[in-house]
Amino acid sequence: MANPPVCRIMDYGKFRYEEAQKAKESRRKSTNVSVKEVKFRPKIGRGDFDVKVRKVDQFIHEGHKVKVTLQFRGREMAHPELGTKILDQVLAVVGDYVKVETQARLEGRNMSMVLSPDKKALDLRKAAGIAPPEPVADEELAAADAAEGNDVMDTSEVPVTADVTEQAAP
Repeated sequence: MANPPVCRIMDYGKFRYEEAQKAKESRRKSTNVSVKEVKFRPKIGRGDFDVKVRKVDQFIHEGHKVKVTLQFRGREMAHPELGTKILDQVLAVVGDYVKVETQARLEGRNMSMVLSPDKKALDLRKAAGIAPPEPVADEELAAADAAEGNDVMDTSEVPVTADVTEQAAP
């Protein structure tokens, strides 16, 4: 310690002002990361799935965390593997530039997982000028389902019949 102790005489109002300015500057530099939630169902259609995955992709590119929730109803609870399959498909589409913060787990009637953006992968993607991936086309999915052995019915070939009976007026 110095003898006598070193002290500085200063204006207290000026000191408070400078401290407020420093706090304001640090708040401005901080980023506000929020958690966005996207809800799926086990029987989701391909078009709805693609739209929701695009939303997940958009949120990730904006820097938000995304909570992907799968809601089960009624007898769907007997097949949690269907929910896991849907969440794996979401991860397969956006998996290049996300980190799985919380693995998929069943909480009551909901199965959820939290994804956060992988800043390094997003920066590399932007530097290379690569656009975000497009969702898989319906034809490719039908071919993949057929390869897996899932029954895929092409509704364009099914004849439409109408059963109309006429009633005579009394």
